[in-house]
Amino acid sequence: MKKTILAIAVIAVGAVSCYKDNSEDMYPANNTGTCDTTNVTFSGFVKPLIDSKCATAGCHIGTAATGYDLTTYNGVAGVVNNGKLLPAINHTGPQPMPEGGAKLDDCTIAKITAWVNAGAPNN
Repeated sequence: MKKTILAIAVIAVGAVSCYKDNSEDMYPANNTGTCDTTNVTFSGFVKPLIDSKCATAGCHIGTAATGYDLTTYNGVAGVVNNGKLLPAINHTGPQPMPEGGAKLDDCTIAKITAWVNAGAPNN
């Protein structure tokens, strides 16, 4: 009887200790598994993203702190045109952004890349 109880306890502990939550499965980026990069606009996607992730206090508001003012289309377009935006957000350039933060998710990067590849239109 003691061996049976011990065997059940070992199996129960083993089953519980092997479980691990997977955040990708628990919290998927989107429910369809796709990333729609069509019709990405500056006003509808890029500007709100820049405002929340980049043009924040101490970062890219005005040129004094960082050298880049990303509060306007012209400021963002300047970083696109000098070739620094995509390497920064892809963490492949000398200054990964957001500085000290995690890389943006793949879909967000794909949307920004699509916008840049479309000529970074001001719409």
